[in-house]
Amino acid sequence: MTRQRHKTVGVKVGKVSVGGGAPVVVQSMTNTDTANAAATAQQCLELAQAGSELVRITVNMPEAAATVAEIRQRLLDSGCDVPLIGDFHYNGHVLLTKYPACAAALDKYRINPGNVGHGQRRDEQFATICKVARDHGKPVRIGVNGGSLNQELVMRKMQENTDADLGKTSEEILNECMVLSALESTELALESGLRQDQIIISCKVSRPRDLIDIYRDLAAKTVQPLHLGLTEAGMGAKGLIWSAASMSILLDEGIGDTIRVSLTPRPGGDRREEVYAACELLQALGLRSFAPSVTACPGCGRTTSTTFQELAESIQTYIRDNMPEWKRRYEGVENLKLAVMGCIVNGPGESRAANIGISLPGTGEAPRCPVYIDGQKFTTLEGTYELLSAAFQALVSDYIETKYPRRKDPPAPAPAGDAPGNRAAQRPLARQQ
Repeated sequence: MTRQRHKTVGVKVGKVSVGGGAPVVVQSMTNTDTANAAATAQQCLELAQAGSELVRITVNMPEAAATVAEIRQRLLDSGCDVPLIGDFHYNGHVLLTKYPACAAALDKYRINPGNVGHGQRRDEQFATICKVARDHGKPVRIGVNGGSLNQELVMRKMQENTDADLGKTSEEILNECMVLSALESTELALESGLRQDQIIISCKVSRPRDLIDIYRDLAAKTVQPLHLGLTEAGMGAKGLIWSAASMSILLDEGIGDTIRVSLTPRPGGDRREEVYAACELLQALGLRSFAPSVTACPGCGRTTSTTFQELAESIQTYIRDNMPEWKRRYEGVENLKLAVMGCIVNGPGESRAANIGISLPGTGEAPRCPVYIDGQKFTTLEGTYELLSAAFQALVSDYIETKYPRRKDPPAPAPAGDAPGNRAAQRPLARQQ
């Protein structure tokens, strides 16, 4: 059972509440060139439709800062009001000062205290960003990163360890410096005029064990909302497993108010995968519900046919393509449970436990597929994969239309544009046999 949430101050980021008892928030980051306003707005829209409740964009050059207001307007014209976060490194104090439209259009500024300057200049430039945030009424995230930690602080703590013969390992010192940097920067932000309800903190590293230790320490020392995530999780299974291994422990302990799964995409890969992963992580822990869940068996020697795999994949795609519209029109549709099973061993049982479940025949079994709805056998399907897929999708769509109440005044749908996540799959007719 998930423990009581760590109590934090509530921070408003655009329309979204972070901390203060609000549900854990999913965020993501674009990988487009921000100077390309059309491409960046399009990816922001896709990420938001996939379930990202906050979207961060890189603001690294004057050309990028100059397009932020246009990106915001393009999103609003598409019916999307997802909060935008500006990611600043090295020159944020300059860009936010020279481009007030950028400062006004963003909903939050991310500051990395390790690379805003050196010595006295670091504090001055950090304070400049905080004052811009104060003047525009925007929150900030103080985002400490293991790869860009303030080296002056590290050297000072290393010397203290040597001089006092404290016996700390370099890893322990680095973790201590991460927390210390976040806390000292928070104090500087407060001194610069920000309120406590305008500050979110993160201390992101690339190793799960360190992340767990750092955030446990951080949670014991601050009431600021905490953003979780490995800073470079990696690709594929490695990135997914390392992120889940670290964040699930912290989330189960009640630590964390917003998360990102920082997956490295394959060349040309789908940036939305990190959003799907974050949503699945929160859903697996019972903290949030974002989309219908699909239970599917892994396959074994009884399931030499690939039909159940293809059907599981097609229904998952069908859900993702239609979820933006379903969520707009129906209340509670994200709680729907589906099952696509591959043989008679666990197939009927798992199918009965789902709202809608189908049990495909395994090797040597009769080529018939019983379908269960809310625990009762509803029909039996048979035929080619295409027929099964069309019929099962129709049953899902019919169930949603009849079981979930329509929202009284659903917001207008966003224009489809070219967003892959907004394809409208046509609903085929169900067949009963």
